[in-house]
This record gives sequence, C-alpha cells and structure tokens, in this order.
Amino acid sequence: MTRVVVVGDLMTDAVARARYALARASDTPAIVTMHGGGSGANIASWLAVEGAEVAFIGRRGADITGRNRDMELMGYGVDARLVMDPERPTGTCVVLVTHKGERTMLSDPGANAALSPEDLPRDLFGGGHLHLSGYTLINEGSRDAGLAALDMARRSGMSISVDCSSSAPLERTGAEPFLEWTNGVKLLFANVDQAKVLTGRDDPEAAAKVLTAWFPQVVIKMNDEGALWFGNSRSEPIRVNADPVDRIVDGTGAGDAFCAGFLPPWLEGKPPAEALTDGCRLAAKAIVHLGARPRL
Repeated sequence: MTRVVVVGDLMTDAVARARYALARASDTPAIVTMHGGGSGANIASWLAVEGAEVAFIGRRGADITGRNRDMELMGYGVDARLVMDPERPTGTCVVLVTHKGERTMLSDPGANAALSPEDLPRDLFGGGHLHLSGYTLINEGSRDAGLAALDMARRSGMSISVDCSSSAPLERTGAEPFLEWTNGVKLLFANVDQAKVLTGRDDPEAAAKVLTAWFPQVVIKMNDEGALWFGNSRSEPIRVNADPVDRIVDGTGAGDAFCAGFLPPWLEGKPPAEALTDGCRLAAKAIVHLGARPRL
C-alpha cells in the first residue's frame, strides 16, 4: 500500500454536548469530554487504524496535552513527526454540539500556527502520497509550510490530495487564493458548504464540475446524503449513499474519517464507487463513537 504523508493540524477537542436547547446567558446541562482532534491528525489516525503506512507532520506545545496527543498518535501506529513549540500551547478546539446535533467550533490553533517549512522532514518527501489539511493553508502562520509541502511533493513525484477543512475560515481567506495555491493538486475533498465557497454553486454536482477546472478529481462530502466523485474525464459524477446508522453520538471528525476511508482504495487504483463506499463506511463508524479519533 502507498505510504501516506499527512501535513496538518493537531488539536485537543473539548466537546460539549448540550442535553437541551442552549439557554443563552444562562446554564445548559451538557456532557463535556476531551479528545484528540485536528483534521490532519484525525485522518492520519484513521488511516493507520485501517492498516495504511502513514506519517503525520505537525507541531505541538511543550505541555501535557501535546505529549498525550503525541503518544496517542503513536499508539494508533502513526509515524508522528511532531515539532515541539517552546512558547505556544498545543492547539485546542471547543466543539459545541446542540441537542439537535448541530456543531459550532471555537478554535485556538496554538502551536499549529507556527508550523514552518523547516519543520518538514525531507526524508518523507520521496514518493508516496501527500495529504494536506486545508487548515495549514488557511492559517496565515502555517501557510508557508503548506506551500512548501506542496512544492516538495510535486518535485518528488508524489500524488497529492487536499481537504478544504472548514467553510467559514475558507471564505475569510478567499476562494481565489486557495484555488491558486492548490491548482494542479490531483484530488480535492470538500463538503457542500466548502464547495459553495469555492464556486458559488449550491448544487454539489454543479460545484464539482466547476472545480474540475482546477483539480482532475473532486470529492464532495454530503453528510447523510453520502458523497460524490467527479473527474474531468467524465460527463457525469458517481454518487454513493451514506451508510445508515442507528444513532449519531458525535459527528465531529466524520468528514476526516471519510477521507481516510476513501484514500487507500483510491491510491490502489480501485473504482471511485468503491473508494466512496469505503469513505462512507468509515464516516458512519466515526459518528457512533464519542470523539473524532478511532477507538482501539
């Protein structure tokens, strides 16, 4: 199986699941849990648990949460290449989950914002596949590292995928710069909202067709409607429905799990429908777990 190098964000997620409608300016009973998070780290973890050879490049603080995240990644089987930041703490994301399951995230990137080109181990850019978390490009502090990773991967002949990560910061950054930075990447992952930010199109099929002007292959994640793949050599997209689940415990990280399910069969050259099916399978598995990372 092709080795995957993931460059991206490492976070600790503080997930607060409200039991009732939020009582503004007052108290709402909730279940609060702490988990490993970060889109890049989540994808690396799921890939490793699924049997892929994966390395993760990121930055953590010199704190106990950073050490815990480092050990957690290694426990999953990830080759964790984490640079310790002496000043910034490990990134943290507060995830507010309403009683109806809607998520709002408050992110402090911490050490992630200081990821630099010098943090990229050269020995990992010698073949295989690079997956870049869009947060690395969206965050101005880590952008040079993201651009350097793309350049090193292109020069070494690696295949490349990028995940758009989050619609609001993507919109603040702007569609034009993001598309310019990632132009020529072989595979783009986006959800419906992110695809709309990049193209202005509400319909995911229409958005995917527009995006193939920049990317040979595009995958749009559509939550409970499944996902679609569109390639610039086809006239129509391929759709796969989402796997049914009995209950949704927490959707945090389900999109990351989808990417991790999609990449291995895609890298092996299997049909897009098979890769989409595996992505939906892993996303369904993720939402019935508590926390964004897999359970061993």
